[in-house]
Amino acid sequence: MEKTFIINELNCAHCGAKIEAALGKLEGIESAVLNFPMRTIKIHGEFTDDTLRIMNETARSIEPDVEIIPREHHHEKHHHHHEHSGDCCCGHDHEHHHGEAHEHCHEHEHSHSHEHAHSHEHEHAHAHSHEHSHSHGSEKSEVVSLVCGIALFAAAVVTGHILSKEVPALVLYAAAYLILGANILKATVKNIRKGNFFDENALMTVATLGAFAIGEYAEAVGVVLFFRIGEMFEDFAVARSRKAITAAAALRVEEAEVLRNGSFSVVEADEIQAGDLLRIKTGERIAADGIVESGESRVDTSAVNGEPVPMTIRSGDRVLSGCINLGGTFTLRAESAASDSMIAKLASAVEDASAAKPKIDRFITRFAKVYTPIVIAAAALTAVIPSLITGDWTKWIHSALTFLVISCPCALVLSVPLAYFSGIGAASKLGILFKGGDSVEALGKVKVIAFDKTGTITDGSFSVTAIDSCGRLSESELLRICGSCEQTSTHPVAQSIVERCKHDGLALDTPEKSGELAGRGVSAELGGNSVLCGNERLMAESGIELPALDKAAGSVVYIAVNGKAEGRIVVSDKLKKSAASAINGLRRAGIKTALFTGDKPENAQITAEKLGIGTALGGLLPDGKLEALGKLREQHGPVMFVGDGINDGPVLAGADVGGAMQSGSDLALEAADAIFMNSEPESVLRAKRIADRALRVSYFNIAFALAVKAAVLVLGLIGHPSMWFAVFADSGVAMILVMNSVRLLNTKKYL
Repeated sequence: MEKTFIINELNCAHCGAKIEAALGKLEGIESAVLNFPMRTIKIHGEFTDDTLRIMNETARSIEPDVEIIPREHHHEKHHHHHEHSGDCCCGHDHEHHHGEAHEHCHEHEHSHSHEHAHSHEHEHAHAHSHEHSHSHGSEKSEVVSLVCGIALFAAAVVTGHILSKEVPALVLYAAAYLILGANILKATVKNIRKGNFFDENALMTVATLGAFAIGEYAEAVGVVLFFRIGEMFEDFAVARSRKAITAAAALRVEEAEVLRNGSFSVVEADEIQAGDLLRIKTGERIAADGIVESGESRVDTSAVNGEPVPMTIRSGDRVLSGCINLGGTFTLRAESAASDSMIAKLASAVEDASAAKPKIDRFITRFAKVYTPIVIAAAALTAVIPSLITGDWTKWIHSALTFLVISCPCALVLSVPLAYFSGIGAASKLGILFKGGDSVEALGKVKVIAFDKTGTITDGSFSVTAIDSCGRLSESELLRICGSCEQTSTHPVAQSIVERCKHDGLALDTPEKSGELAGRGVSAELGGNSVLCGNERLMAESGIELPALDKAAGSVVYIAVNGKAEGRIVVSDKLKKSAASAINGLRRAGIKTALFTGDKPENAQITAEKLGIGTALGGLLPDGKLEALGKLREQHGPVMFVGDGINDGPVLAGADVGGAMQSGSDLALEAADAIFMNSEPESVLRAKRIADRALRVSYFNIAFALAVKAAVLVLGLIGHPSMWFAVFADSGVAMILVMNSVRLLNTKKYL
């Protein structure tokens, strides 16, 4: 059994990793996966009445104030508040340890304007500006204490260094330390009572009190000051990244107008079932996927697929949940229950995606377990051995204290997963759904991207793409003759030609005589003329010489009248609007491209040449695509495959990264690692850009953090200790790396 729990009062990423490891070792629990930015932990195992109590006891032995509660209880508490409070769910009387519930509060859907809907989204954003479990009143007191501490610190510096008043300066330093470090000292006392002597608070306390003992007052206060500032930056960055992830959850609609007993009445969205008729008014967000029954409007689809241009909808059009109605009222026939709608699946998948850890994150977690003990051991040895040799205890204890300040690996433990977390958030804004941080990491390493053709590179709907006349008949007359002969055929190519005739307003004649020639075309008598419409084989059998024309991608229908070729009509699948630009962008980025299709090899080659795709293979069955994928991997490295059909399931699963168009089959969506909600190839390019940046940022964060910490360690070992350098290596580096990770949320960089 698998359950997800909310973790309140968890503010340290390193401690979170310890809790994750400890819970994973409990009896009956098979695995525990922590999602620190979302403050959730997913537990897989057998649950008893005592499981939750034991989990809380275990977690509190590491972080005393932590509270673990089932997510469903958390949501029930939030729902109860909606029913019984007149305040907005983002009201100021809420405490931030209910921040997760805020992420799930929904807009007041029955507004009457698009702007009104967006105003509530803004309220969501505001509600999550901080993640600490304090009310707004205590946030103000936090700011006041920080300002007072800084003022006292500045006064102490002036008094000691400028006025040379040592005793007053010491008093001011002590006052500033007690104000700025109060939370650290409290946490240390709690942890020591629990027997936890090596968390970041305890190490920070030992380091700063030690600095006071050897007379380094300014450094001691500076450490706690920058530690506090670093925490604020981390909270801001995590909240911003988390807001992007949970934006999808906020798109769920709580209520909708549904036809019940002959009239429309407001019901909870959870009660919507397949076949229900919904009335969607101006400004409302659509609660369920469905088909427009009556009415015409424009809908904002940006929240679902990232497309900024509103879409016009009419009777018979399919509309996805989560879109906002910008025009007039219309009715919608629900295709499924609201719980099975696209936006419900999207919200659930995005939340789950942020918990799937990339390999580099798992490495950092393992590294953190050995890093802290090694640095603490180095601190102890540095304090004792050189001091015994030189007799200069103050200098070497100072060096050891700097080691303690940098012994917590929070900069790495938080910033590396935050890079992937932010990448997932940015992707969701652009209508790209990654199923995990591991999918982002894998895509960042991909060297080749192979595309299926039909429905992926092309629209998947056949139409007339070219009409070539030999000169004796006009293009419209050639089309009219062919359409007249083909109108009785049920073949998709024939139907496409007839549809084009209707679109162009051509009046079709009824042939005096007609017959379908299996696998070749049709033969007809039209207006006293003998007409053949079919493929090359039919023309060759009839001894008709074909005109010299360029090769065409698609199904070619030649038209011959009274034994002479008059031209051809090409029916093919249109290239998607962004296909050429996407392939070009991938090529410029150094990514090799390939085209796999079950279509004829010559059609595959023509399509590839049009787009500039490097490798084109046609006539492939699913096993053939898998074999071709393996060869590409051997030649170039990790491969991504993008498809949409039922037959693409095996190759999507077999690729290093599978990508599926949202318009594709359920099997393809299930097998894929990434889903492209707008079903356009440009999304593949954007996803690759996001993954590349996430990979680069994570590697930079690791290199930068380790380089700075190593530099401080070396300075301490050669006798040049500085707590200012140490606090920069800890809190300063954490701030830099966290903000570096959050830069990934800027979607403009991927367009």
